[in-house]
Amino acid sequence: MKASKFINWTLREAPNDAVISSHQLMMRAGLIRKLGNGLYSYMPMGLKAFRKVENIIREELNKAGMLEMKPTVVQPAEIWKESGRWEKMGPEMLKPQNRGGQDMVISPTAEEAFTALVRDGVTSYKQLPFTAYQINTKYRDEIRPRYGVMRGREFTMMDAYSFDKDQADLDASYENAAAAYRRIFKRMGLETISVKADTGAMGGSGSEEFMVESEVGDDTLILCPGCKYAANVEKAACKDDVALGADGKPQVATSAAVEEIPTPNVRTIEELSEFLKTTPQAFIKTLIYKVENPGVELKGDFVAVCIRGDLDVNEAKLCALLKASNVELAEEADVVKITDAPVGFAGPVKLTKAQVIADKTVMTMHDAVTGGLKKDVHFIHVEPGRDFTPFMTADVRVVKPGDICPECGGTFYSKKGNELGHIFKLGDKYTKSMNMTYLDVNGKLTTAIMGCYGIGVDRTLASIIEAHHDDNGIMWTMSTAPFQVAVVPVMYKDKMKEVADKIYEELLAAGIDVILDDRDERPGVKFKDADLIGYPIRIVVGDKNLPNVELKQRCEKDPELVPAVNAAAKAIEIVKAELDKLNA
Repeated sequence: MKASKFINWTLREAPNDAVISSHQLMMRAGLIRKLGNGLYSYMPMGLKAFRKVENIIREELNKAGMLEMKPTVVQPAEIWKESGRWEKMGPEMLKPQNRGGQDMVISPTAEEAFTALVRDGVTSYKQLPFTAYQINTKYRDEIRPRYGVMRGREFTMMDAYSFDKDQADLDASYENAAAAYRRIFKRMGLETISVKADTGAMGGSGSEEFMVESEVGDDTLILCPGCKYAANVEKAACKDDVALGADGKPQVATSAAVEEIPTPNVRTIEELSEFLKTTPQAFIKTLIYKVENPGVELKGDFVAVCIRGDLDVNEAKLCALLKASNVELAEEADVVKITDAPVGFAGPVKLTKAQVIADKTVMTMHDAVTGGLKKDVHFIHVEPGRDFTPFMTADVRVVKPGDICPECGGTFYSKKGNELGHIFKLGDKYTKSMNMTYLDVNGKLTTAIMGCYGIGVDRTLASIIEAHHDDNGIMWTMSTAPFQVAVVPVMYKDKMKEVADKIYEELLAAGIDVILDDRDERPGVKFKDADLIGYPIRIVVGDKNLPNVELKQRCEKDPELVPAVNAAAKAIEIVKAELDKLNA
């Protein structure tokens, strides 16, 4: 491709709303342009890199035996009502109506569509298992789209869905997808961290995320230096610890009855610790949560969540425990109605207007302090199990750096990360609600089970830039660069034109993605653009060096002089060596 025939408008400064490196560089290098809030369009240069990422994903999934399909982006609401997610997905799902008044969905994900498309065709166990996938447009009406294509409203995702006879099939499909993911990200030059994760609104179990470390990551990763334990903070678990008393020793059970004590103007854990001359571990903190669309039977819309005073509630764990679409702290007025007290005095003892959920640490506490369900009153000598019985007990604590690994006893640390891919074992969540059945080997009607496997294509592209850039611009990996080589004549005329054309033609003939910068621009402009866009190899043809040319790799500080007649061969050798390394 000749640059004079290729539209690519670079910027010297990034737009004010671009705050992370990938967003800034994609805008400055002319890869994308903003069409609206959270809506970015790929320009020709950006689309070339996007297709490289997309094709690596496609090639590896095809090698893994998966089958590509293309469902529609606009879907009938009926299939979402079948699955039960029409109401549960919330305001992120765009719900237009067609001219006939039929409710429709702009696809935010595709479990329903794939299940609806294959269920009528699958009749026998002999047709299972198989995995189908799409690389297609999605739309989620993000409340705060940010970071360019990293979190836009419209985006492209690869979704794969396995349809399996039994758990053994699902386990094999899951491992097949995980292996394909590792190959995909390696080919792109990305180092990923595989972490245990929350399944969120998708449901199911056996969830794993593929993360890249990022200073601006949306996710916090909990990692153990002593073993391979890695988890998203939403899912992370730690070794059980024992609550200590003010003397630093394990708490001891009391036979004393619950007693009210006045605590005027004292409501926070810190204030109580000072007032009672004890530590936060002596307190049972009680928070009232509103629950939306729970999957377990509750008495009302609120629950009281109890946790040790030095810990915090993990709302993702709570949401998963209740199989809810969302949980959020109750408004002050609702807290007053449920506890008959101002905020700060809630407690589980004698609480009747909300069911109690206790973090498992609470049930190992003794002689504890709780809110007294009255203003300026707390209870002391509370024994969990004796003085209150939870509706549910589970791990709902936030795990933090410094907590202890449950697998090896190491001390956790944390990093920020961005999710590139996510895999789930969905089980029968969708096949059961949408009636996807088959006849098993004994002729019995049986419900199929599913796995779900996704990769954010835009986010992966942005993450490559986040991982590979410097102060001058992008530093593409060879497998994802829009053009692998740029031939840059200082001036496109006379001998420089002749030599540049010859090198360009040799590279084209060898199948190299090459651009010839034949623009009538100053050399400095061409060099700046080449660094900004990030071509892995730049060959500069100038009168001063002929019959030699400068060959500079983007990742190297200095260029090298090579004979012009050998320049194409040298570039081809570098390209192939880099690709071999990534593809190994």
